[in-house]
Amino acid sequence: MTFPNKKAAFDKNNPVTESCLLTFNGVDGFDVYNCSIPFFYNGKRYMYGRIEHRDDWARSWVRLFLETSPDEYTLVNNSMIYPLEDPYVSRIGDEIILGGTHVQYQQGEYKDFFSYFYKGNDLDNLYYFTTGPVNMKDIRLVQLKNKIGVFSRPRGEEILREHGSESIIGYTEISDIKELSADVIKNARKIENIFDNDEWGGCNQCYNLDSGLIGVIGHKSYKEDRPDVSDVLVYVNISFVFNPKTHEVLDEKIIATRSSYPAGPAKKTCLIDCAFASGIVMRDDGMADLYSGLGDTMQGRAVIEYPFEGFGRITSPL
Repeated sequence: MTFPNKKAAFDKNNPVTESCLLTFNGVDGFDVYNCSIPFFYNGKRYMYGRIEHRDDWARSWVRLFLETSPDEYTLVNNSMIYPLEDPYVSRIGDEIILGGTHVQYQQGEYKDFFSYFYKGNDLDNLYYFTTGPVNMKDIRLVQLKNKIGVFSRPRGEEILREHGSESIIGYTEISDIKELSADVIKNARKIENIFDNDEWGGCNQCYNLDSGLIGVIGHKSYKEDRPDVSDVLVYVNISFVFNPKTHEVLDEKIIATRSSYPAGPAKKTCLIDCAFASGIVMRDDGMADLYSGLGDTMQGRAVIEYPFEGFGRITSPL
């Protein structure tokens, strides 16, 4: 079955029964979307969010928000303004790692983009420490027992010619966060059998499992012509389990689509079916809260079954 057919089958029997849109205070006139997952720091729950005017493109900032009531976040005044898009967080050792995409302009014209990484154990004082390869997004880190897992995401015409898909995902390991560099990320070994021809996607949040496997929340994407709209960019929330010893993907599946979340506007018509996953947070009832950017304008939350069931439990939630 093709992936679009799998999506259609999922939408027909959508298992998500509870979902909502998040509210963000203190940013009137801006959209907040493609956020990090919520995380705890000094007993409080925070989230990094991408902030952008509805009419702007690639003119974003990342700011820190504090959860002030369920599904409601408020801007932390005087917090750092990061020149990034699509933030994510992980914990490596005793440090918080913040990553995101920095878009570079030259004389006012879009030129390239890079992944920037910040680290530290003080949320008010994270230090920029390294940059990923040119034009590579969706680089993700995960703390393992004795190593740090690194997922890459090359994309472009060269990848399309060589592999048939618009992007691939690679994986490598380092012993210390100081080893993270563009060369290390660029040389990560390809993971086979994730994307079909003309598909693309990447990892959004990665989790060490007590089985020695890695649980991944990600996105898979493709273009689709519809009777009323051409070149719709379909983004779907997916999960899979990765075996770092055999370099194999297990149990890849759709966990939510745009229709799993409440309706709302899209930044552009081509983004009406876009759900860009952030990651999951486990709930007390054994289910998982799945967070996702929606249509490049909003952030949603959906309740799903634990996506890595049978492959281990998450060892170190944020």
